[in-house]
Amino acid sequence: MNRKLYLTILSMAISALSFGQIGKITGNWYTIDEDGNKKSLVKIYKASNGVYEGVILKIFTGPQDKKCEKCTGENKNKPIVGLKFITNMKQDENKLNGGNILDPSNGKIYNCTISFDNGKKQLKVRGSLDKSGLLGRTQYWMPTTDVN
Repeated sequence: MNRKLYLTILSMAISALSFGQIGKITGNWYTIDEDGNKKSLVKIYKASNGVYEGVILKIFTGPQDKKCEKCTGENKNKPIVGLKFITNMKQDENKLNGGNILDPSNGKIYNCTISFDNGKKQLKVRGSLDKSGLLGRTQYWMPTTDVN
């Protein structure tokens, strides 16, 4: 096979696989706390400007009208339900990277990486203090329905 044709086919296959993984990331997810309990229902989507974002649809701890009291700036005292808590994520091969995630319980904003774990069939969400992701923690979120 012609080398140029082979490289083109390989590139297309990698792009298709990456798109498939990103398609598994977008949608509705249950966030899970350290004890394995559902904490909230969130939606991850691609915004009109091409970046990926996440919004909190429902919380399972406390009243639905609970405010983000510990948040700062424009999110200070905003209702947690409806809050955009994942911002500026960009596709980086088969994951989302380069953006931020807000923890409404403490008001802190962390660097974020999101990928789909094929083995667990869950979303792997890493929040970190540093851009490289070394200083942080990982959570696994459950799909609201079966994921392919």
